[in-house]
Amino acid sequence: MNLFYNKEAVGDVAFLQIDPTPGEFSYETKGDVVEITRESQVVGYNIFNVSQHVEINGNGHIKLTESLLNGLQQLIKNAGFNYELDADLSPKFIVGYVETKEKHPDADKLSVLNIDVATEKLQIVCGAPNVEAGQKVVIAKVGAVMPSGMVIKDAKLRGVESSGMVCSMKELNLPNAPQEKGIMVLSDDYKVGQPFFEE
Repeated sequence: MNLFYNKEAVGDVAFLQIDPTPGEFSYETKGDVVEITRESQVVGYNIFNVSQHVEINGNGHIKLTESLLNGLQQLIKNAGFNYELDADLSPKFIVGYVETKEKHPDADKLSVLNIDVATEKLQIVCGAPNVEAGQKVVIAKVGAVMPSGMVIKDAKLRGVESSGMVCSMKELNLPNAPQEKGIMVLSDDYKVGQPFFEE
């Protein structure tokens, strides 16, 4: 679930993206709340005059907190919709440890990685030439919004499941990022599972 807000450019509207799916959408408006559905599945909400009801600051992708989520849920309920918001508020950019690296069965330049992120093990398909087992790396978990605006989703790359992304400095929009392709390898000072960015 992702929240976008840009009062200067768009106005006092919160865009709550529940399922970033393309297609034909249906819209139902009740008061300041517009429910967006696709084939009777709720995929998002547009909430107008949102700053009159909840405290919302920032520009672009807004970090969801428990109080902001509760406020938005109340607005949706008060408008007469009964959808229950269910968001994973855990950090989306975390330190992972590459336990194994295997060659992708159907693509020469891709590797299949098993990565420990402390709370779970993730299988991620990665095309970086410098990734190796034994490295600590930055993982963008499913649901993360990259600085480019791209949302990380579960995917299948050439037939192999991939849950998340191993990040380069450039993809994380870090200063002095090298131009050549390759993931960011972290020092041993980083702890597996810790958030990469200060929350």
